Amino acid sequence: MILDRFYPIFDSADWLERLVPLGIKLVQLRIKDVPAKTLRTHIRRAKSVCAAQGCTLVVNDHWQVAIDEGCDYIHLGQEDLDTADITAIRAAGLRLGISTHDKAELARALDLAPDYVALGPVYPTILKKMKWREQGVAKLSTWRGLIGDVPLIAIGGMNIDRAPGAFAAGADVVAAVTDITLHENPEDRVRAWLAATR
Repeated sequence: MILDRFYPIFDSADWLERLVPLGIKLVQLRIKDVPAKTLRTHIRRAKSVCAAQGCTLVVNDHWQVAIDEGCDYIHLGQEDLDTADITAIRAAGLRLGISTHDKAELARALDLAPDYVALGPVYPTILKKMKWREQGVAKLSTWRGLIGDVPLIAIGGMNIDRAPGAFAAGADVVAAVTDITLHENPEDRVRAWLAATR
């Protein structure tokens, strides 16, 4: 499976219904701290729009609901790995992406034969408080050399101007969050991303 080079991440199905039809082919739904029923509704809506648009949906964290709802892809952070049932995830046929920040985390991720590895934050990010400082573009090259042909995703502070440097350093995919959701015209920003990465 070849992943699209542009990987936006959104915190509600509203965003997916609004922007996926513009041509997004890989998207993550990352929802935190909502009631289980609300979460399930968002995942179902996201799955529906992605199916209609030929877009790969990646569900962040909520692996059990992703299995229950017949999703195809899950993304887990290092903390998520502490409690996730990897055997159940694999038995359900889900593909698995894993966040990494240092070599110990990368080794842990590679032991699980992930379908992609994410490195971040490449640049400072305003999305969430992190114990990790910016990793820098050069670290993408280091990761590229360590992970072989596993797809590598650059995340954290990414924008259109920074994307070429990430690709040149070895990233296969660039993830974007606030560069889209905080833009004055998210539709135009997505179109610009698609033009820059296709």
